[in-house]
Amino acid sequence: MRIGLTRTENPVKQQYYVDWLKGTEDIDIVELSWANDNLDELKSCDGLVLSGGIDIHPDIYGNKHTEYPGMPAKFDEKRDKFEIEAYKIVQDNQLPVLAICRGMQLINVLYHGTLVQNLQEDEDGEGHKGNPDKLHKVNIYYDTILHNWTDRSSDQVNSAHHQAIDKLGEGLMINSKTADGVIEGIEFEDKTDKSFLLGIQWHPERMFRFELQNSPFSLNIRNHFIEEIKKSTESKELQDENY
Repeated sequence: MRIGLTRTENPVKQQYYVDWLKGTEDIDIVELSWANDNLDELKSCDGLVLSGGIDIHPDIYGNKHTEYPGMPAKFDEKRDKFEIEAYKIVQDNQLPVLAICRGMQLINVLYHGTLVQNLQEDEDGEGHKGNPDKLHKVNIYYDTILHNWTDRSSDQVNSAHHQAIDKLGEGLMINSKTADGVIEGIEFEDKTDKSFLLGIQWHPERMFRFELQNSPFSLNIRNHFIEEIKKSTESKELQDENY
C-alpha cells in the first residue's frame, strides 16, 4: 500500500503523520510537494492525506488580500496550486482522501466554501490555537462517517488552528462542531458514486501529546482510513479482472 502525504512546513510534524499512518503495517508513505515536483507519483498511490500547515491564500476563497490577525508573512501559493491539482487527480482516479486541518479547509474552498480568517479568542487568549496544541470537546453528528467510526456523540480532541470553515462548500455536510459553533469535520453529503472523503480540523497524528493515541478520534480514524484504502484497491482490482 502507498499513501500520498502532502508536505507540511515542519519536518518534525511531517514525521508525526508518517509514524501515525504507518503504524505497525508495511505502508509506503510518499511525500508530495511542489518542491519535489512529483504529482505523477500519485498515479502509484492508493490514497491521499492532505496535511496541515500555512494559511491558504485568500484569493482562492474570494477574500480580499488584506491583513488579518495571524496572517503569515508569506503565503505558499505554490503549495496551494500543487495540492489543488493533487486533489483533482485523486478525484479523477476515485482514491480515498483524508484531509487534516488546512487540508479540510482546502477541500471546503475547492467546493466554493469560505473561511473565517481568524477565530475570536476565548478567555485564555488562545481561541482554538494551542501552544503547541490545546484540548477541547467536539460534538459529533449522527448518521455520519465520523459517528460510525468513533461511536461517540462527543469527546476530546486537540486543536491548533486560528482559521476555520465559514460558508460550507457545495455538496459537503458537517459531521462535527465545537460548542462555540466551529466546524470540526466534513464529508460528502451525497456519497453515491463518490470516492471516500473525510475532513477533520484536529490533528489525530499527534494526539499522543495528550496520551490520547488510542482515542477513537485518532486510532479509529487511522485504522478506518486504511480500511477504506484497502476496499478501494480491492474494488479496482476486481474491476480490472472483469475487463
